[in-house]
Amino acid sequence: QLQLVESGGGLVQPGGSLSLSCVGSGFRMRNAISWFRQVPGKERDWVSCISGSSNTRTYADSVKGRFTISRDNAKNTVYLQMRSLKPEDTGRYYCAARPTTTCGRANYDFWGQGTQVTVSP
Repeated sequence: QLQLVESGGGLVQPGGSLSLSCVGSGFRMRNAISWFRQVPGKERDWVSCISGSSNTRTYADSVKGRFTISRDNAKNTVYLQMRSLKPEDTGRYYCAARPTTTCGRANYDFWGQGTQVTVSP
């Protein structure tokens, strides 16, 4: 059974950077992985997706040019490098896996517990 664990969140000032990690266990992680974020009281927003081979990397318009998604399948790990952070980037960040290697924004079967990112002076 695939399990995902996020780490790397914290408090950062606007304009700062954070790098999040998502480590999978249970089997080799070649599933397409997306990052989502959620603010209490609001729906979860999709942030970015990376395909199993890393050939496809997609981003929400709100983070394009600032966030970079990558993966190291040998380590069963997906990363989200966040730069030029804004207060609106605040939220709990989750990684989630699709049952296939291709990116999409639906049918995510496995979710981590999330890691909190707070962007504030």
